[in-house]
Amino acid sequence: GSRPTSRPVRAESRGCIVGRVAALAAMPEANCFSDAGPDLWHCLGWQPNDTQLSQLKELQALLRHWNSRVNLTRLVENEEFWIAQVFDSLWPLEQELRTPDQTRRCIDVGTGGGFPGLAVAIALPGTTLTLVDSVGRKTAAVESMANSLGLGARVDVRTERIEITGQERSFRGRFDLAMARAVATPPVVAEYLVPLLAHQGQALLYRGHWSHDDEANLKRALVPLKAKLADCKQINLPAGRGLRTLVRIEPLAPCPKIYPRPVGLPSRLPLGDQADDKRS
Repeated sequence: GSRPTSRPVRAESRGCIVGRVAALAAMPEANCFSDAGPDLWHCLGWQPNDTQLSQLKELQALLRHWNSRVNLTRLVENEEFWIAQVFDSLWPLEQELRTPDQTRRCIDVGTGGGFPGLAVAIALPGTTLTLVDSVGRKTAAVESMANSLGLGARVDVRTERIEITGQERSFRGRFDLAMARAVATPPVVAEYLVPLLAHQGQALLYRGHWSHDDEANLKRALVPLKAKLADCKQINLPAGRGLRTLVRIEPLAPCPKIYPRPVGLPSRLPLGDQADDKRS
């Protein structure tokens, strides 16, 4: 099989709009991805070692177990797990996967059932991770899974609203990577993530489709946060699982201390909604 077509877009020259993403060329049939076979890793451009592969398979079993007790996700079996969970968690980290043992500090905001955070912890053994979610039954399950996988020393799970985490001294401005998958609109997610970034850190927004309006709204929101849109890339997931977009954001200066605003305010009054926004 062939790798999914990936088209990086230079934000400074073309914005974040990819337009027509090239179709996949001769992708394997969906059932080739029902397990962790070679087609999956060929498409991803990364190969787990034996320990990592064992951990990913154990993660599926643990997710299946916990999902019977707590409604974590419907994406547990076959290619729904291997593509929509594992592949979708890891493809945005193409550059980081080249240096998996490099020391990094990462935070996964709105981790839900533990993705992308647990998959990232397995794939990047040099990385320490903080996984944040406000739903206690989910964080209890994720913490148990992390411990069962032998990741407890590198994975800290917090039951907390991110607006609170982002104002805590031990978290604010501390992370090399701050990521969120399927969490709120881009301006809201930016307000959650940017305050967490270290000087040379990056925020990773895992998105589906991406439009001119999405780009414009995000750019307006980044002005008071003192950050910029650094890169944008799109792929089609294997086996027709849909279009995905990765948006990377970088800080231009320390984020003003007002952000993130108090709990609930970022989503009720998203940054950039008004052209004359003076909240910075």
